[in-house]
Amino acid sequence: MTALATPPATSPAPERPAARERRRSGAGRTMRGGKVAHALLVVAVLVSAFPFYWTIVAASRSNADLARVPPSLLPGPNLLRNFEAVTEEADIGRALLNSLIVSGSVTLGTVLCCTLAGFAFAKLRFRGRGALLAITVGTMMIPPQLGVIPLFMLIAELQWVNQLQAVILPGLVSAFGVFFMRQHLVQSLPDELIEAARVDGASTARIFWSIVVPIARPGMAVLGLLTFMAAWNDFFWPIVALSSSEPTVQVALRQLGGGYVNDQSVIMAGTLLGTLPVLLVFGLLGRQIVGGIMQGAVKG
Repeated sequence: MTALATPPATSPAPERPAARERRRSGAGRTMRGGKVAHALLVVAVLVSAFPFYWTIVAASRSNADLARVPPSLLPGPNLLRNFEAVTEEADIGRALLNSLIVSGSVTLGTVLCCTLAGFAFAKLRFRGRGALLAITVGTMMIPPQLGVIPLFMLIAELQWVNQLQAVILPGLVSAFGVFFMRQHLVQSLPDELIEAARVDGASTARIFWSIVVPIARPGMAVLGLLTFMAAWNDFFWPIVALSSSEPTVQVALRQLGGGYVNDQSVIMAGTLLGTLPVLLVFGLLGRQIVGGIMQGAVKG
């Protein structure tokens, strides 16, 4: 018997230089916007930033300057004087502290609870998971104004009226936050990591703190910023549950500029003071927010 000859291994055809050069140029190519795109971006930035700039201008001017036609578009010398008027007309320092306590507590509670619930709905298997998620998402369709009277009756029964916990506890969990974190973890948390941790003997709590939290950090930053802004700008429920002696920033701003003619410069100075903490939080979480948006937009 003669041994069968094995066919020689065929090597892939050499790539043509033109195709290789075209592939290299395409891999390192970056999209560049034209002059029209840059002009539109500049216009969008100016339109977006102009309200904040006008707040600074109005807060540094007098009420007579704002009534002129056309008004001045440059900052004036009355900024510190208007800040002093704000502190005289309203207890803005206490209001800022109360808003910081309320917004910080609500943000921490919402991020923690919603991340826990989102992890459970995304990766854990238990009976009734789909029904509970549907009920949670369905509560987003109920107008919050419908629950004001029962909620006020509850805090009155607990004797929490005019206390900060009356504003903090109802906002510790949000249906939007649960759904947001659930969707984020479904896309960013591989099942293989959880299975490997289970094989190594890690408990569910250890998996959450060591694996889920680092992966969910960009989504938690986005949810934290949105929650902080919503809690900081909330006006309806704090004015119902709190009095003028324990105001938040938005309730305290209602006391500014009173009189026969509203002093718009003092009102804008108070608004500027109430806006600065939000800008500070955005500056601290901006990198995480951009990272979270890019993680959800780019597959790799």
